[in-house]
Amino acid sequence: MSAVLQDPRQEVQKILQFLGKEVAEGTVERILHHTSFQEMKKNPAANYETMPTALMDHSLSPFLRKGISGDWKNHFTVAQNERFDQHYQKHMAGSDLCFQMEA
Repeated sequence: MSAVLQDPRQEVQKILQFLGKEVAEGTVERILHHTSFQEMKKNPAANYETMPTALMDHSLSPFLRKGISGDWKNHFTVAQNERFDQHYQKHMAGSDLCFQMEA
């Protein structure tokens, strides 16, 4: 995730290359604009505001908060983090996906 934050243009170019797509530079600019944290935070389709409150109560915590890697430390207690780690290890066992939880 930090690579996307450090150089989003390069990451968009990698995705386009992977998909075998060539687009005009103006299209890349629009992609960068609409996928910026600030724009996604404002977009109800991207920030889960359209979900029913029973599934996602934004009054407790918005889906997109600050866009800062590691901010979970300000919200999870040590016990909650330990439970999350156990849950994550159980459900991700055998997966080769790797998520960077720290900056």
